[in-house]
Amino acid sequence: MLDIRQLQYFVAVAEEEHVGRAAERLHISQSPLSRQIAQLEERLGLTLFERSQQRIRLTADGRTFLAETRALLTHATRLESLARRLGRGDEGGLCIGYLENAMHSGVLSDALRTLRSTRPSVHIALYNMQSTDQLEGLRQRSLDIALVCEPPLKDDPDLDTAQLLSDPMLLALPESHPLAAAHDLTPEALGALDWIAVLQKEGALKHDNFVAACARAGFTPNISMEATEPLTALGLVAAGLGSAMIQSSLRRQAPSGVVLREVPWFTYRTPLWAAWHKVNLRPLVAIFREVLLENARVAAGRNVDANANAVGKPASAKEARRKKSVVASAGRG
Repeated sequence: MLDIRQLQYFVAVAEEEHVGRAAERLHISQSPLSRQIAQLEERLGLTLFERSQQRIRLTADGRTFLAETRALLTHATRLESLARRLGRGDEGGLCIGYLENAMHSGVLSDALRTLRSTRPSVHIALYNMQSTDQLEGLRQRSLDIALVCEPPLKDDPDLDTAQLLSDPMLLALPESHPLAAAHDLTPEALGALDWIAVLQKEGALKHDNFVAACARAGFTPNISMEATEPLTALGLVAAGLGSAMIQSSLRRQAPSGVVLREVPWFTYRTPLWAAWHKVNLRPLVAIFREVLLENARVAAGRNVDANANAVGKPASAKEARRKKSVVASAGRG
């Protein structure tokens, strides 16, 4: 195996055509430099220099070897730089498994935006997979991060996890529905609604889980339609075709014509967890994990403030206009 240091010495001597000047350039003594060049020639079985008392010149083979050596040293410098960037997490790739809820809620997209703002060279590969497949991907090292609805067991020997979301549910109603402006929402009133169920393969709002959550809240939903994902359900609600329960994190994606109501006594939550392998082989994985966790902490704080500010506020713009009219009439009286 060639010694990088000897190659650097060879280039310096070749460029200076003088061992003394090359030694000064390299900040070493002349005698050790001469020995290093002789050892390189012996290792290669090749005469690199023609020597005279006045100067030292490259042989024809030496000139060919110089060109290749310069290319090798340039590549070695680039390789070292790449390794340092990988070590800092500035470059490389991430393979991320996720559920639709991770994208709909903004958890994944916000984290990726944060990461790309400081590390634009990182390559991202996203894989929409069920939770069990994601956890297996972590174990097999085909995934770096998994965003799942159910965490691995606490005593899992390979995987660690942290919760990113515990999302309360909101009642989505057509704007024209009487309950959109009702002061109170009761289980009896919700039991009389036509419901649009979100048929997810797994997680909080699987069909059976949704019906069980409604039963615990004191009503049985009359399911008249089914949608494969929550944004479709919101579109159906906007068309006046029924009502639905959606995650609070989707409130900004509600289309015109939909009123979202908080139902404090409907206590079910939609969880989202981040999972990763306990043995971290790459700094970039740890960096992205911390971005996810920090964003989750910030979002939790915003949600607390938003919920506190929302107390006593009208459920919709329509109700706001109605209350404003009432106040104005009272003032005129």
